[in-house]
Amino acid sequence: MLSKISFASRTLARNARGVATIQEVLKSQVPQKQADLLALKKEHGDKVLGEVTVDQCIGGARGVKCMLWETSNLDAEEGIRFRGHTIPDCQQILPTFKGPAGPENGEPLLESLFWLLLTSEVPTKAEVDGLTADLHKRAASLPSHVVPLLNSLPKDMHPMTQFTIGLNAAQTGSAFAKAYQDGAPKTEYHEYVLEDVLNVVAQLPEIAATIYRNVYFDGVVSKDTSLDYSGNFCRMLGYDDKGFDELMRLYLCIHTDHEGGNASAHATHLVGSTLSDPYLAYAGGLNALAGPLHGLANQEVLGWIQGIQKQMADEGKEVNAETITQFTWDTLNAKKVIPGYGHAVLRKTDPRYSCQREFALKHMPDDELFKIVSTIYEVMPGILTEHGKTKNPYPNVDSHSGVLLWHYGFTQFQYYTVLFGVSRAVGALSQLYWDRALGLPLERPKSVTPEFIKKFCESQ
Repeated sequence: MLSKISFASRTLARNARGVATIQEVLKSQVPQKQADLLALKKEHGDKVLGEVTVDQCIGGARGVKCMLWETSNLDAEEGIRFRGHTIPDCQQILPTFKGPAGPENGEPLLESLFWLLLTSEVPTKAEVDGLTADLHKRAASLPSHVVPLLNSLPKDMHPMTQFTIGLNAAQTGSAFAKAYQDGAPKTEYHEYVLEDVLNVVAQLPEIAATIYRNVYFDGVVSKDTSLDYSGNFCRMLGYDDKGFDELMRLYLCIHTDHEGGNASAHATHLVGSTLSDPYLAYAGGLNALAGPLHGLANQEVLGWIQGIQKQMADEGKEVNAETITQFTWDTLNAKKVIPGYGHAVLRKTDPRYSCQREFALKHMPDDELFKIVSTIYEVMPGILTEHGKTKNPYPNVDSHSGVLLWHYGFTQFQYYTVLFGVSRAVGALSQLYWDRALGLPLERPKSVTPEFIKKFCESQ
């Protein structure tokens, strides 16, 4: 839990400086961060962080400690911490739409978590309101050719493909690309990258909402900038429901960051390390997110749950612990995986699952799909443990999110990953800012051939 002393000292520091902009806070932090990293490298540069086994080399570099990541850390037992704060911490300390932090005032604002990830500081409500206003203003700078381009795309093109196209098209407005072309010094790169980061985060909702309204409805996108980032995004999608607003605040916050090793964050970091601007870098992240083993997982979970419903209805059976158990074994015996369970790092129930479950218990306890998810949660860990081929038999974030969206009438599950993409930009691009502020180099690991591995191992 967040230290009371630490929180109090940060509060005093915030009060002393008054209401600051995010640019002012970062400008004050960069020199010290640069000095700290240089000192760390000088003093401990030759220390060994770990070993790489042949299994890790062949198995996707799982668990290899080789990335610097400022914004979050993922513990196998505890789950995600955003700048040292757990999800329950964030729900207690970050400002909400209604005002001060705290569960009684709803879920944290995405803008407040964005501030935390970028600066490592807990913002005041006034600072968050200033950031909200800035993002709304920046959203209007979306290049004029982007929406017409999106309008011209075929409706049967996958929404994630359209999303990447839209973001790439918006790259013509990149401040960093122009500054680099004009010969800006390396010491100033992060200033232009910050402009791009803020602009990308601001512009993504209109790109995403245009795709949604084009593919599923009439193409009309409405806005309400009197609301926060998430609330305005809901209006752009066509939803005017305070319950859905709160869900979207929670959804966008918990999907922002999950340390640097996940595919979308890593892809953004890798592409950005070439000095591609944030538009191009995050387009790379979106393409990684579009994969079935990453961002598409939540729609697969929903499809699996609905498959249980359909089969039991066809057989005239009730969906309960017994029938779910049988359906699960049928899936496993068919050599298929159970979507939404297991995680590459976590070895306990994902805290992002837990906070979604708490939201459901508070707002939709009698929802039929939620009841099924709850029953699955009761029986699945035991089944997967008995099966013996899953290192983590507990649910991850994808096991719950689709059911919450479905409850509020958001049934276009092929689009769900776009929502994920709007959120993940906040985490991946916050790190990209620090990549440039700290002068991190081009990422270029050494690869080895199977023949090299065999020869090396035989010589030991």
